[in-house]
Parts: sequence; C-alpha cells; structure tokens
Amino acid sequence: MSAILLPANQPSRFYRGGPAIARFRGVPAAGDHVPEDWVGSTTAVLGGGGSGLTTLPDGRRLGDAIAAAPGAFLGEEHVRAFGPDPAVLVKLLDAGERLPVHAHPDREFAGRLLDAPYGKSEAWLILAADGEDATLRLGFREDVELDTLLDWVVRQDAPAMLAALNELTVEPGDSVYVPAGVPHAIGEGVLMVEVQEPSDLGVMLEWSRFGLDPGAATMGLGFDVALGCVRRSAVGPEELASWRRDSASAPETRPGVRAAVPPAAEPFFRAEWLRPDPAVSLEPAFSILVVVGGAGRLETESGRLDVAAGETVLVAHAAGPAALSGDLAAVRCLPPQPLEGRR
Repeated sequence: MSAILLPANQPSRFYRGGPAIARFRGVPAAGDHVPEDWVGSTTAVLGGGGSGLTTLPDGRRLGDAIAAAPGAFLGEEHVRAFGPDPAVLVKLLDAGERLPVHAHPDREFAGRLLDAPYGKSEAWLILAADGEDATLRLGFREDVELDTLLDWVVRQDAPAMLAALNELTVEPGDSVYVPAGVPHAIGEGVLMVEVQEPSDLGVMLEWSRFGLDPGAATMGLGFDVALGCVRRSAVGPEELASWRRDSASAPETRPGVRAAVPPAAEPFFRAEWLRPDPAVSLEPAFSILVVVGGAGRLETESGRLDVAAGETVLVAHAAGPAALSGDLAAVRCLPPQPLEGRR
C-alpha cells in the first residue's frame, strides 16, 4: 500500500486529446477523445456514472480502500481536517484541440448553488507546448460588463472572448496557478500535469462548437445564474506574474525541491518540482508522483520501487519518510496542509 504504481485512467470527454498522454506513458493510444488521465482519483466525472474514479491494481476502488484505512492512506491529521477525502485531484491533460473558454466556480458558489464541497482552483504544470497554438489564455485584460459577457456567450462569439483574454506563452517546466472564477482556455498542443480541487464543475462560455447544450454548459443553472461565478474584473500583468513559476528559477524549498505553485494556491493544493541531486527526501504524506523524465528509484520504509518517465505513483502516508533518487525529474502533487485547507 505504501507506493502504488497506477495505470492510465482516461474517461471520455467532449474535446479531442489522448495521443500525447499515450506517448508520454509509452502505451498504445486509448482513443482521441480521452484527453485527461485522472491519477489517484476519488472524484467522478460530473454526470459520468462513476467514470474518472481510480481502480487500484488489486481491483478495489481507491475511494473504498481509503475509507477502509483512512489514516494509513492520508494520515491522521489530514483525516481530522478533511475526513477520508484526499482533498486533491491530479490529472494529465492533453489538449488535442483548443479547449473552450470556460471558468470554474469557487467553493462559496459551489456550496451555495450546487451543494458541492469544493470549487475548482487549479494549476497547470507544463510538460510540452508543441505548435503555434500551444499557448494559454487566462483572465480578461480589461473589465468586462455582465451584459457584454452574456451577449458573447449567447451569440457564441468566440473570437471576442479569446481576444479579451490575456495570452501566455509557456515552455516545459513552467507552471501557472488559475484561481477559481478566472476565465481561461488551453491551446492545442499543450500537455500538462493539472493539480486542482477535487471537482468537475465548470461553466463553458464557449459551448456550441463543442457539441454542448446550454444546460450542460451551465451545470443546469442557466447562464443568468452561472455567469455569476466568472471573474469579470481585469487580470493585470503583475497579478499574472504572481501566478507563474518555472522549475529552473523558483527558489528551492529544500535540496532538489522547488515549489510549483505560489502561496495563494496552497490552501487548495500543493505541488513541487523534484530533481534529485543525488536524492530528494520526502516527508510522510499522501501524494501523487508523476515522473516527467529519466528514471530512478523511490525508496520507502516498506521497500523500493523503480520508476521511469511517464509513470504515476500514489504514495500513501503510511510509506513514512521516503527518498527519490536517480537521473530523473518528477512532479509531486499533495493536498493542502490540514490547517490551511480546513473547511
């Protein structure tokens, strides 16, 4: 139980993607509309009949296994704060086409109107950005009136929405924090690790091009209500800069470890870039490791696991102190600290 190698878990989605995940993992492609790999997930696709939930190699659903031994998987302090809930969701995401302009509700909106415990703040840790369109769009450059936004959405004026957003050029090793409510779109050719609050809530401002209807695009709320979760105030250069990190220049938090998200993200989740030199020590914690390059070894109190690029590993709290070594690079995604994330 201490370190579990996880296979791909790719639910069907409405947009194209999936082959880049297959190439990253070194496995045959599962299709062209499976653009997300939900890693160590106890979160289900909204309206998806349970798709998105992780099945462990022993055949159990991860959520059932955690419910049977929450302290072992998550740690007692985490369980006191969050219950038997990992409180984080990690994905690999392959944008096989540009994703629609959309936004996610925050916790207050989700709780008040959707009876949901989580909103969806997220962060994008870039693994590849291939092609002219492999850019990110994030936050309106200027304030947008509600009537203007509603007009764009009703008329499905995608060019107007895209033109209103900041455009960011990214490279492998960059990371971008996306607070809940901020409108955004991911360009074709981007492959990333996405770490987020554990929910599948979203308002699709751009919907008709992707075969969605207004009900599905608004989680059944209708646009008059759903647009209330969208941040319409401008996101300026300084604020954008505060949301960005890169794996080379971010300050080390300890040898071989650099923070992948800013402090503003840490009440929702944590993420680290790992580059052993020659080893990285890992404190006991529930975490998801994504090996993004090279090969090496994960050693825990109960044994050792050889790992290589494209592999994903769930590390339980019961693994105790661990060490990652070898000529490799990895991303480590974690829940919020219990006191920071306490609801």
